[in-house]
Amino acid sequence: MNDTPEKLLHSLFGYEHFRGHQLDVIQHVIDGGDALVLMPTGGGKSICYQIPALLREGVGVVISPLIALMQDQVSSMQQLGVNAQALHSGIDWQLQNQNGDMFKIL
Repeated sequence: MNDTPEKLLHSLFGYEHFRGHQLDVIQHVIDGGDALVLMPTGGGKSICYQIPALLREGVGVVISPLIALMQDQVSSMQQLGVNAQALHSGIDWQLQNQNGDMFKIL
């Protein structure tokens, strides 16, 4: 993929510029680093994990304690054409696995 974090920020999310240290976090993760990002609600944490997941090969895994937030983020990414799924206690994993191989145990 020839996209850059800046191109994805604009084309997918409609923003012209990153806020605060978002780009620093994104670049660190793209380069293979780990990150624990603490920002206030609405501070832009989602972009810090969504953009690296889109730019790197493989699967991005996000761990969140909030089911409502998971559903909101998955829905938003699916509307953008990204293959995203949630896995939590409210999902029948057998039914989910019948609908696709997203959670197939290897």
